[in-house]
Amino acid sequence: MNARRVRWIILGVLATLGLVAVGLAGLRTLARSRTWQAAGKIIARVDTKDSVVALTFDDGPVARVADSVMATLRARDVHATFFVMGQDLRAAPEVGAALVAAGHELGNHTWTHRRMVLVSQATVREEIEPTDSLIRTVGERGPIRFRPPYGYKLFGLPRYLARTNRVTVTWDIEPESFQDVAETPEGIVSHVLARVRPGSIIILHPWYPSRATTRAALPVLLDSLQARGYRVTTVGELLGGSASP
Repeated sequence: MNARRVRWIILGVLATLGLVAVGLAGLRTLARSRTWQAAGKIIARVDTKDSVVALTFDDGPVARVADSVMATLRARDVHATFFVMGQDLRAAPEVGAALVAAGHELGNHTWTHRRMVLVSQATVREEIEPTDSLIRTVGERGPIRFRPPYGYKLFGLPRYLARTNRVTVTWDIEPESFQDVAETPEGIVSHVLARVRPGSIIILHPWYPSRATTRAALPVLLDSLQARGYRVTTVGELLGGSASP
C-alpha cells in the first residue's frame, strides 16, 4: 500500500470519527433540550402575562433539612412542586406526607436518578411506576408530572411518557448549573432575578449538605420575587389548577 493511499485512509477515518463526534454531541444536546422531546408534552415555561412563577425542587426528600425548607416556604405563604426520587421518598415517607399536607405538590424524578437515555422500556417503567405509587401512598392526589434527571430524554423515555399520558416539566431558570453563580446566596438570587419573567419555572436542589448555599438563598429569593410582584406557586397552579395536564 503506497503512502498516498495510507494518507487517504487515515483522513477518511479521521473524518468519520469527526462526524460521529459531531453526531453524538448533537444527540446529547437534543437529549438535554428543555423545550423539545420526541413524543408527549414538555413544558419549560408557561406563556402568561400574569406575574406568577413556579418554584420547583429536585431530588430528596431528606428528613434532616425538610423542616427548614418547609418553614421558609410557610413563612411566605408559598407552595412549590417537589420532584422527588422514589428511593429517597421510601426512606422518608413522613416528609413526603408532610409536604402534601402543607399544600405542596409532588412530582416524579425517577427512583434512582439515573440518566434516562438508551434504556429499555422495562427500565423506564421500573424507574417511574414505583415512584408514582409511593407518591400516591403519601397523599398526592393531583396529576403527577415528570422531570427527567439531568434533563436527559431522547426516544424511549418520551414514548413511555406519551403512552402513559405523563407531562414532562423542565425549567427555564437554573442558577445552580453555573458554578460561579452557585457559590454564594447572592449569586443565586441575582441570577434568578435577572432572568425571571411571568410563567418562569425555577429549579433548585435544597436537600444535600453541598446545597447549603441554596438553602441560604431561598428566603432572600422568595422575598425578592414577592417584592417585585411575583406570586410563587406550584407547577400545577401555574398550568391553571389541578385539572390541567
